[in-house]
Amino acid sequence: MLQPEYRAFKESCEGFTSRYVRPAVVEAEIQGHPPKELWAEFGKARLLGLMTPEEYGGSGRDELAVALLAEELSRASGGIAVSALVSAYMAGTHIVHHGTPDQCAEYAAPVAAGEKIAAIAVTEPGAGSDVAGISTRAVRTASGYRINGRKMFITNAGLADVLIVAAKTDPEAGHRGITNFLVEAGTRGLSVGSALPKMGWHSSDTREVILDDVEVPDSAILGQEGRGFYQIMGAFQLERIVLAAMGLGHATESIRIATDYVANRSAFGELLINRQTVRHRLALMHTDLETARLLTYHAAEQLRDRDPGSARTVAMAKYYTANTASRIVDHAVQLLGGSGFVEESEVARHYRDMRILRIGGGADEIQLDIIAKQTLARI
Repeated sequence: MLQPEYRAFKESCEGFTSRYVRPAVVEAEIQGHPPKELWAEFGKARLLGLMTPEEYGGSGRDELAVALLAEELSRASGGIAVSALVSAYMAGTHIVHHGTPDQCAEYAAPVAAGEKIAAIAVTEPGAGSDVAGISTRAVRTASGYRINGRKMFITNAGLADVLIVAAKTDPEAGHRGITNFLVEAGTRGLSVGSALPKMGWHSSDTREVILDDVEVPDSAILGQEGRGFYQIMGAFQLERIVLAAMGLGHATESIRIATDYVANRSAFGELLINRQTVRHRLALMHTDLETARLLTYHAAEQLRDRDPGSARTVAMAKYYTANTASRIVDHAVQLLGGSGFVEESEVARHYRDMRILRIGGGADEIQLDIIAKQTLARI
């Protein structure tokens, strides 16, 4: 399925996760964010710059490598995984793809090194998947722009050194009037709310972002004025691959946990794994997982190769894998019974963390709409 270099990279991600991420999970779940020292380890392992050019400290890899990293990290913790992945591949790639050389040196390089953390602030209380519906405004001033608005459910908001903020510079132009800005933490008028209690992703920091008369210079524009919507739509493709791959990680780990449990748990005089109904359920879980993995890897390869049909395949992977993984994790909880329902169990954490994957990066309904439109266009 994977070429040798990708298999080797996946194995290195698995080794990194076992050595550095798994030991940090309990602390991160309690603190609500990954330990600070973990960012440095990510940087040393060159895992935060897979899509960053070598001149800015990256390794110049591709979308499939990012997917493999997301899969392995999520086997340990969805919350830790998304913290790193948002900084490097949902926010950081905006800078890599659209930033000036100065912006890349100032932000992309330290993000790749784990020295700075990035966040992307698009979602608002009244605008989620409907990016064109944002109400945050950026009004031109003599020296730049003044930004006012509210953003909601922003991952890494309380940790970020820099935020990519989407705002309307020309409200009359609709989606063509959105511009992205780089706003540094500590800028006057920029503040964040308290950490939001969530069903899952307990080890990721999620907050409201408040912009009250935030003044930024012209040099804070990321890319071109009025092109923010298109930049965000383009970035959604990698984000959806990442979220699909995270589903693979949750499902893979849940199958491992369930298999270990039924192989050692006796009921009615025999091991659970000797019962046909249990073996068949595990067989279906493995079959579903491999199908989802093939689709996700294929979508990542199409995106890497700039295949014109990649948007459709990516939407399929995001929808199918998130839903399939949800079903697999649910089966794992069922196989563990009461042991899978208690809060501190690993499979319960995967169950909680899994659910957001059908919402973030464009909800199920958005993916189905994309698939339908792209398919009908071919008829």
